[in-house]
Amino acid sequence: MAQIQRRHTAQITIAGVRVGGDAPVVVQSMTNTDTADVTGTAKQCADLARAGSELVRVTVNNEDAARAVPHIVDTLMLWGIRVPIIGDFHYNGHLLLKKFPACARALAKYRINPGNVSIGRKDDDNFRAMIEVAVENQKPVRIGVNWGSLDQALLTRMMDENGRLPEAERKDAREVTMEAMVESALRSAAMAERYGLRHDQIILSAKVSGVQDLIDVYRQLASRCDYPLHLGLTEAGMGAKGVVASTAALSVLLQEGIGDTIRVSLTPEPNGDRTEEVLVAQQILQSLGIRNFSPQVTACPGCGRTTSTFFQELAADIQGYLRKQMPAWREQYAGVESMSVAVMGCVVNGPGESKHANIGISLPGTFEEPVAPVFVDGRKVTILRGDRIAEEFMAILNEYVESHYAPRTEMAGSA
Repeated sequence: MAQIQRRHTAQITIAGVRVGGDAPVVVQSMTNTDTADVTGTAKQCADLARAGSELVRVTVNNEDAARAVPHIVDTLMLWGIRVPIIGDFHYNGHLLLKKFPACARALAKYRINPGNVSIGRKDDDNFRAMIEVAVENQKPVRIGVNWGSLDQALLTRMMDENGRLPEAERKDAREVTMEAMVESALRSAAMAERYGLRHDQIILSAKVSGVQDLIDVYRQLASRCDYPLHLGLTEAGMGAKGVVASTAALSVLLQEGIGDTIRVSLTPEPNGDRTEEVLVAQQILQSLGIRNFSPQVTACPGCGRTTSTFFQELAADIQGYLRKQMPAWREQYAGVESMSVAVMGCVVNGPGESKHANIGISLPGTFEEPVAPVFVDGRKVTILRGDRIAEEFMAILNEYVESHYAPRTEMAGSA
């Protein structure tokens, strides 16, 4: 794993999931169902959890949603899904948490946006009410500042103060906005502690949509507190844009040791698979060498030497097979998620790349001899040929897993 010096933070626990301190960076996600639809929301929570989301957030925006939350949690428990459910509150959270105590108890954590409660207005009664419910139920809270709903009174005051400075000392509007986000998060956290929330029950976030803005605001926030931080662009976007923007922003911060939980807020295609955001978040962490989630497949990109599509098909088949097998393998074999597999398409890089993987296959390129050497831990162990290369390689893959990764039952017994 990568030797990245993580920022020192307090550690909190969210229904058994540790965040901050020496805990691994946690992957989380959010549903896009109508929370009042108990079955539909529970199903999506289960799908996200099975994909690897360690925390799942649902919106609690009205009374029907608040009524549904305990039933969603109960349904997941009935299905054997033990993922903490977080409630996302805006505007009316103080009313819903007070009126529906079963909802307040069922949720593992509350997310509060200080810009969408009473902070910065005549009083902070609404924010205080939500914190008091959290204290009563011993629930952690994420105070999530968002530049689309930033405390306008605070921003206006800071803009006015900046405007009164000598021209040479004035900051541009972007800089003031970033500072206002950090100030909003820290002031809200201090206020939450005054109202009884423990220091180790608070996570902060300061979300924006721009890559450079996100990097700048989190660097500032990280330098001024030891609260765990949740990372993510507010709206990453759709498809390649969303994936690339999230990767660019989160990778810089994670490499600097900043970030204790992450979410990749992808806009799904119509009727698209919501779990994609979980897989992308996992891949960011795994590509940086921070955590392992699933065996990695290195595959040749193809060129004029590889006019056959067989290696592409084999790489896709292996990737799909690994993804299908991982839920069972993860339960059975300790460490299997760190395995590396190479599927290469010609003699140029094929043997070399294959030797660097735990298991690798170098398929024949155009005009090459129709044979495929297989390498295990750097040694050539066999040569495959004919129509059953895929099946035979899968068998070698299974044998490797069974022989190289300890069964978890044995590890539990020895403990």
